[in-house]
Amino acid sequence: MPELSVVITVMNEEENIKPLIAEIRKALPAIDYEVIFVDDGSEDRTREEIIANADERIKLVDLRKNYGQSTAMTAGIDHTTGEYVALLDGDLQNDPNDIPLMLQKLKDEDWDVVAGNRANRKDGMVLRKIPSKIANAMIRRMTGVYIKDYGCTLKIFRREIAEDLGLYGELHRFIPVLAKLQGARITQVDVRHHARIHGQSKYGINRTFKVIADLILMVFFRKYIQKPMHLFGSIGFMAFFLGALINLYLLILKVLGHDIWGKPLLILGLILLLGGVQLITLGILAEVNVRTYFESQNKKTYQVRRIFNGREFIKPETKGGLV
Repeated sequence: MPELSVVITVMNEEENIKPLIAEIRKALPAIDYEVIFVDDGSEDRTREEIIANADERIKLVDLRKNYGQSTAMTAGIDHTTGEYVALLDGDLQNDPNDIPLMLQKLKDEDWDVVAGNRANRKDGMVLRKIPSKIANAMIRRMTGVYIKDYGCTLKIFRREIAEDLGLYGELHRFIPVLAKLQGARITQVDVRHHARIHGQSKYGINRTFKVIADLILMVFFRKYIQKPMHLFGSIGFMAFFLGALINLYLLILKVLGHDIWGKPLLILGLILLLGGVQLITLGILAEVNVRTYFESQNKKTYQVRRIFNGREFIKPETKGGLV
């Protein structure tokens, strides 16, 4: 079993493959490693370039079509065998020379995840840097996971953390939050960042709304995955109580002889009453679903990082669930 598995997802990166492999070989001479390339539906010669430059350390996972970066990352992680897992971009903007120092920091200081922070980012200011800074600030504020650079792919994990990330849709942007859900200890280090030389970026300003939608999902996972009734029930009871007050006020007006039919306040009161009942009901159903999720798969509501047996720390034999 190699010490380190490097997962690289690529799509239409034919010109970057050969120099990237050369950089990895130069950067990791003292580490027993493997490289897992995941081709996510390339339409150029990316696959052929990987095969032509491969050796016994390099694997290719060739997906049938383009599934997106999150799914490609999951496929790559599923095919790793190393004790530690590194994620690396395939566009030569991440520097493989940062990997040994990150891995050493993870081992020496007993972290579960070491995330890269692009200290001197070589991207456009208006379309990349400014939106990224705003998004990073929002994510930190709303999730409570204080990572400076959520957009940096370069990260190193302990294997058990990487295996249980649960990457669906386009949640690769929120990997630190997903790791934190498992109780992972996370730190960050400054890493180098290079300007793209070959190929075209797969990201644009149009991903903003996707990030916002996924952020709402992450906030729910982070704060309410085990207690959805606290979210839906609290909002539902507030809405119901406010609706009841409004309708009580209108009832008093009606008793006093005032005409209340057609008033906007009457419509608002009814909407709040009905909406409150629906939210409370939704919270109850969500609670049932959460219990079904954990109990039907024998998942735990906690994870054990390691156990001390009186002589040494050992890894637990069973998997846990979300924290």
